[in-house]
Amino acid sequence: MSWNPTIEPHCPDASSMDLIETLIVPRARDVAGFEVRRALPSPKRQMVGPFIFFDQMGPAEFLTDQGIDVRPHPHIGLATVTYLYKGEFQHRDSLGTNQMIYPGEVNWMIAGNGVTHSERTSANTRQGPSSLFGIQTWVALPEEAEDTGAAFEHHGADALPFLEGEGKQVRLIIGDAYGQKAPTKTFTEMFYADAILEAGAVLPLPDNHEDRGIYVTQGSIDVAGDNFTQGQMMVFRPGDKLSVTAGPAGARLILLGGATLGGPRHIWWNFVASSKEKIDDAKASWAKGDWQHGRFQLPPDDNEEFIPLPV
Repeated sequence: MSWNPTIEPHCPDASSMDLIETLIVPRARDVAGFEVRRALPSPKRQMVGPFIFFDQMGPAEFLTDQGIDVRPHPHIGLATVTYLYKGEFQHRDSLGTNQMIYPGEVNWMIAGNGVTHSERTSANTRQGPSSLFGIQTWVALPEEAEDTGAAFEHHGADALPFLEGEGKQVRLIIGDAYGQKAPTKTFTEMFYADAILEAGAVLPLPDNHEDRGIYVTQGSIDVAGDNFTQGQMMVFRPGDKLSVTAGPAGARLILLGGATLGGPRHIWWNFVASSKEKIDDAKASWAKGDWQHGRFQLPPDDNEEFIPLPV
């Protein structure tokens, strides 16, 4: 659909440092043999709205027979979001899901009380050279939903709201923004979007959410006269109406935010919870390894190996 003509870009007179509450430069990590850049959680900020984990995966190139092998591992107290710019993943989980994901689509897995999943490059893709570039995010669940049953949703690119015009394209992946709502089930108010801007294009931030952040994936943006380049995350002050302008090479951005949760979260390995006791219970269950009758099971189509509990 066309860009909403009622949204007027607002360019504030204040300096960017007056508007930005936190500036985050992600740190590099090695995951499954390739580099990721982790913006959340950071020493400066645990969450942006309910988003508690944010990894840029790649860009990475693989030779024939190479790829990603994230072995089965558990989660509690969160929902995972996988969104790709390039490449593919094969997602398999303990619910019996076996789902490929391609660029522009979204995989949304609600862990709740417990789920196990793996993510791998498919056998078909390994037959030749391949690439991978995308974002993985965790959304912390509100306390009343932490023990909900696990669930999985996949939505193709055509099912996600898409706005374009005036040199910008925005695909809404999760939540609501710019008068649109994505189909994914959520437990709190949030928004998560992929934005592509041509050089000089102006994009207003959604102003109906408490927390708002931007991650620059490619290119650069101008915020109130200051320039920010790829690999930086900005978290803005609540309530300010503001816009960003793409730099001379354009920009690709992830927009994220929403309502803050009722309190901080404990995070350990792949577990997120409102109490340490919930984390300890999950640790004990995974360490026990009772895949037939215990809290966690392995994916039916990927159960020959798993990631052990960290020492």
